[in-house]
Amino acid sequence: MACGCKTSKKAGVSVTEEQRKILEALSGTDGPWGCKDISEATGIPSKSVSCRLRSLKTKGLVESPVRCKYSITGAGLELVSG
Repeated sequence: MACGCKTSKKAGVSVTEEQRKILEALSGTDGPWGCKDISEATGIPSKSVSCRLRSLKTKGLVESPVRCKYSITGAGLELVSG
C-alpha cells in the first residue's frame, strides 16, 4: 500500500491494522456503534475512525443500518475470524 500501512489480506480484500481493530471491535458488539464508541474501544481518533469506516463500507465489511451507526457484515466477520 502506498501509505506504508501494514495490511492483512483474505479472500482478495486487504485491510490496514486500524481497519482490523475497528472490525474486531465491531465483531464483539450486540448492535450498531457510532464513531465515538468505536474510537473509545480502539483508541483510534474518531476522525480517523470515520475515514476508515468509509473504506470498510466500500469494501462491504461494514454496513450502516442506521445513520451514523455501523455494524460488521458477514464478510467482515469472516475476515477477522480467519
